[in-house]
Amino acid sequence: MSSRTLRALALAAAALISATALSACGDDAEAGGEATALRLGYFPNITHAPALIGVKNGLYQQALGSTKLEPKTFNAGPAAIEALFSGAIDATYIGPNPAINGWATSKGTALKIIAGSTSGGAGLVVKEGINTPADLKGKKIATPQLGNTQDVALRAWLKQNGLNADQQGGGDVSVLPQENATAVQAFAQGAIDGAWVPEPNLSRMVLESKGKILVNEKDLWPNGQFVTTHLIVKQDFLKKHPDTVKKLLQGHITAEKFIAGDATAAQKAANEQLAALSGKPLKDDILAAAFKNLTFTNDPVASSLYTSAQHAQDVGLLKPVDLKGIYDLGPLNELLKADGQPTVTDAAA
Repeated sequence: MSSRTLRALALAAAALISATALSACGDDAEAGGEATALRLGYFPNITHAPALIGVKNGLYQQALGSTKLEPKTFNAGPAAIEALFSGAIDATYIGPNPAINGWATSKGTALKIIAGSTSGGAGLVVKEGINTPADLKGKKIATPQLGNTQDVALRAWLKQNGLNADQQGGGDVSVLPQENATAVQAFAQGAIDGAWVPEPNLSRMVLESKGKILVNEKDLWPNGQFVTTHLIVKQDFLKKHPDTVKKLLQGHITAEKFIAGDATAAQKAANEQLAALSGKPLKDDILAAAFKNLTFTNDPVASSLYTSAQHAQDVGLLKPVDLKGIYDLGPLNELLKADGQPTVTDAAA
């Protein structure tokens, strides 16, 4: 993560720690009661399909009842974490590495991971002629943002293959963090040689620009499972409004069940919400390819989070951090058990 972002997170974390000493929070209801509003972050990506569908179909609002849902969108994890720190949002769907960074920067006071959401759906797409890691020497490869989940995955993979990439775009491989939409356009124009991106950008680069997948990230993980997106909540909000958070989780579980029960309807709803946010829906072939490459699950795949933290340390983007306590899966497991579904774990293996 860049020094600028780290400074911003550190300042926000200091403000957060000070704020937790205060008793009340704006116009929220009394501690222990229902919040008047819940500000939920998510990204306009298919990897956030449960959120797209939950917002589009009113599943969260139905579960929240009198608490008003206020959805907010972000393009990358560090920005969402800064919003959580500043008090602009109460909960957000996000990737593992920004959540780890937020936990570390706030010394374990900022957030809790309360549910899994999505596994898979990321990888390295390159142009023709690049067939091995060695072929990447001297090439330009994009990631969504310095320190985000895909950025860490790329840098760790490069290091494991004997290649280096510094945070300024130098080294054997020039890693150029940029927004996904920019990377898709740059790849189509030949301005970059590839990108490690999440869906649907991965499928767009393959189907629209004739890129090829050099690395499907699921091939790097046990059983092909790794956390791409999970749901986190601000600790202070969780402590003050546990019932509201539990209702948010009920909406989340309902969205996951909707996807599992009717893939066609789920794709349609997610695409309609993407169109509402971006002004343009995904093409049917890209939508289908992206969904095929994803697994939607309540399981946070906790073991992969711990490994991602080690990867971030290995590439110099994270100092050693104790992640004990980062999960609070009790409310989720209570709801899953009541619904007759398997419970999930925060175990490392």
